[in-house]
Amino acid sequence: MAWVLKMDDATIESGLVHDFDASLSGIGQELGAGAYSMSDVLALPIFKQEDSSLPPENETKNPPFQYVLCAATSPAVKLHDETLTYLNQGQSYEVRLLDNRKTEELPELNNKMVKSIVRVVFHDRRLQYTEHQQLEGWKWNRPGDRLLDIDIPMSVGIVEPKTHPSQLNAAEFLWDLNKRASVFVQVHCISTEFTPRKHGGEKGVPFRIQIDTFAQGDSGEYTEHLHSASCQIKVFKPKGADRKQKTDREKMEKRTAQEKEKYQPSYDTTILSECSPWPDTAYVSTNQAATPSFTSTPLSTYTTSSVPDSDSSSPNHQADPGSHGNTEQLSPTASIQDAQKWLLKNRFNSYTRLFSHFSGSDLLKLTRDDLVQICGPADGIRLFNALKSRSVRPRLTVYVCQESPRESPLLERHSSNENGEHSISSSLHVYHALYLEELTAAELIRKMACVCSLPLGNINQVYRQGPTGIHILLSDQMVYNLPDESCFLISTVEDELGEGLHLILK
Repeated sequence: MAWVLKMDDATIESGLVHDFDASLSGIGQELGAGAYSMSDVLALPIFKQEDSSLPPENETKNPPFQYVLCAATSPAVKLHDETLTYLNQGQSYEVRLLDNRKTEELPELNNKMVKSIVRVVFHDRRLQYTEHQQLEGWKWNRPGDRLLDIDIPMSVGIVEPKTHPSQLNAAEFLWDLNKRASVFVQVHCISTEFTPRKHGGEKGVPFRIQIDTFAQGDSGEYTEHLHSASCQIKVFKPKGADRKQKTDREKMEKRTAQEKEKYQPSYDTTILSECSPWPDTAYVSTNQAATPSFTSTPLSTYTTSSVPDSDSSSPNHQADPGSHGNTEQLSPTASIQDAQKWLLKNRFNSYTRLFSHFSGSDLLKLTRDDLVQICGPADGIRLFNALKSRSVRPRLTVYVCQESPRESPLLERHSSNENGEHSISSSLHVYHALYLEELTAAELIRKMACVCSLPLGNINQVYRQGPTGIHILLSDQMVYNLPDESCFLISTVEDELGEGLHLILK
């Protein structure tokens, strides 16, 4: 039948149509469907295969980079749904880092390094809103563990891999575009650790592996965003992913051929699809080495980001320098570009395209019902609260006062007037309220240093005075277990070398 494709229209009209119709007329009568026409035959799918192989006129532009996770996708995913990949807890999986740039594309990157940050984050948006609390709970149950690690010995072509104790779910590294590069990642959290226990078993939540890539800016830091991509995963206990993949495959084999057409085939690898960059810019711009633990180094090694005032509301996530909380008030005079930045900063990146023509005043004019109708109940209410800058109740409130060099402010000073009546001295001892959200020793120390006007770099160790006057080293677990509205008197003592201070909480 291939010869039909080579005939031009003039030849077909000259008589071959009638000959071909005649040859098919018997078949048509035999089937009781009438005679075939040549136009019907040419419309059959078998004659369109050559045309379908031609590239479309408006071909989608290829991304500059591509990341391939070397793990098979599930066969139990419907055609138009996102792929789902099962991973084993703690197993090393290769992620190939590919440079897809064309010759003339981004020439400034030639012979240069780029930085990539790999993260494991929540896929479920409800969990994204409470990510900080979820990770803190996981950290409490798994002290000393990380959600994500890089298997450095197995990785190829990457340099300067770093992990930060304050970012248990992220790691960063540099890689050369001119060389083969693969990073091996290990995910240590399992999907069922973030689901409430229900009768009859648990259903694990899906995660995402996201990679953001940055170029080096004029300042020498890798802050210029180039590309972001992610994929959906579920993490099982060791060997659990293999069993789940086998179960899905067996279920698909039992389906009819018609049902199988509704599902994607299982691919040997998972290609990460393009997405919006992760909004945590504070971590992206960090250019310091991994922070050592508090018990072995001076506190000056902790991040020195500015701390909210004592009367500020607590941040839900890390506060930006100079801000008084996580959600900054969107100004009515904000431009469209500023409104887009505000949406990204507050993790509404999935709605930036929807509100791509909205200025600050346009967003502020939307009512609660408008936002619920546009974004759905969960996102709509969250966006409405963010626009109105509703403060979030802090997880822990602590009151502190710096001890006077001569006397303790906890002791009331009494004096007698001429009539012999006792009265309290006019000297007042002011306490500061510290609002904690991270519940870490570093957060408490930063805020104490701020209200006491002490340089953070001069503080070496912080102790809490315990029973019989013993000094107990302040730790994250101690802060986590402090009663709400605890009161402390801060006493400062010079260290042995006279080069710094120790703080004692009484």
